Amino acid sequence: MTMSRVSLWTAAGRRTAIALRLLVLSAGSANAVPSFAEQTGQPCIACHVGSFGPQLTPFGRQFKLEGYTMRTGETFTNPVSAMAIASFVNTASDQAAPPAPFYGTNNNFAIDQVSVFVAGGVGEHFGGFTQWTYDGIGRSVGWDNLDVRATTHATAFDMDVLAGVSLNNAPGVQDAWNTLPAWGYVYTSSALAPGPGAGTLLDGGLAQSVLGVSAFAYWDSTLYTEAAVYFMPGHNFLSALGAGADNPLDGAAPYFRVAYQKDYGTQNFEVGAFALIANLFPGGDTSEGSDRISDFGIDGSYQFMGDGTEIYSVNARYTHEDQHLAATQALGGAVNLSDSLDDFRIDGSYYWHNMIGATIGFFNTTGSTDALLYGGNTALKPDSTGLSFQVDGTLFGQDMAVLDGRFNLRLGLQYTVYTRFDGASSNYDGSGRNASDNNTLRIFLWTAL
Repeated sequence: MTMSRVSLWTAAGRRTAIALRLLVLSAGSANAVPSFAEQTGQPCIACHVGSFGPQLTPFGRQFKLEGYTMRTGETFTNPVSAMAIASFVNTASDQAAPPAPFYGTNNNFAIDQVSVFVAGGVGEHFGGFTQWTYDGIGRSVGWDNLDVRATTHATAFDMDVLAGVSLNNAPGVQDAWNTLPAWGYVYTSSALAPGPGAGTLLDGGLAQSVLGVSAFAYWDSTLYTEAAVYFMPGHNFLSALGAGADNPLDGAAPYFRVAYQKDYGTQNFEVGAFALIANLFPGGDTSEGSDRISDFGIDGSYQFMGDGTEIYSVNARYTHEDQHLAATQALGGAVNLSDSLDDFRIDGSYYWHNMIGATIGFFNTTGSTDALLYGGNTALKPDSTGLSFQVDGTLFGQDMAVLDGRFNLRLGLQYTVYTRFDGASSNYDGSGRNASDNNTLRIFLWTAL
């Protein structure tokens, strides 16, 4: 459930920003909606790699693009689903301070989140889902992911065109590929685990604090094009939904997406590009105007589905962020008027019988040197590099035998290794802490009903 963020705060606010970013990522990246299994009459394995969300198969992508409308002959199915994630988190060294109230500096057990979904299709043209989440770390309830869409088919240039509009609350949450941050690896994480402070705006920076309308067209089941515009609802509206914005949006933020997909029987690939441009008030301070943050990137994915006994997938994304920090500089939060971030991610997974799998991912974030913006670390840079590993098994995603396909359970183990953290490999914070001190083991249990 995915804050550009170090780039927009003073040193005093950056620690809070990092914690908030992790809370968003832990709540926003997990998604499993059993009501869709009941609606379609298909087990989880039909739509999801590994028999559990959110990584989509070609069938799952098409279901989403079509507006979540496919169904069995039944006219009504229960649209309510629930999901819960619990985990144990251990870091190589104790953290300097507890990551959240009620927790220690290491070896924490927690209910990461409990979510309720209302999801389904209505007729042939309308469908979607909305998610509400109890954050077990922050001990709060708020809205999470939203994607409601209307779709239709038309003919243009002798091609079938699937056209539609989506109302959603985070750039990329409407995307059907698992390359963008909203649904990218790692698919579940914990706010109790330490994480780098710097991230691009697309990586959850506007999630749950905006509403957007996107118009898309899927040409001949091959070329996907989309344009969207996001705006920020009023403070009272967000507060009523348990949400907020540390860096409010100034005006509207456009978002663009293009992707080319091709299926070759048992395998498929996708290549695409994306852009998000926004003006933000740093820390909510409007006295010096706003900063302009522009994200541009490319992405790609590959899947080999075979006969279902062995499944391979690869996802990759590169994002370049330009930061024009006129307001932050005027407020004393940055030395440079212009800074930048570059973020690269790639992950590959293997699933045996689409049930037991292993994934390895690499991430690398680099950026400009700025003595004020990154004054909290010794290198005065945002650079972080590492690897993440996951093994998991899913028990009930293969058929509809258990509660008509509505119940599923995944047990997994993650390990994250940092070679650089917030600018350096060693003594990155000036107190002798090394990047490897943040290496994290996480064991999680993820269930959906």
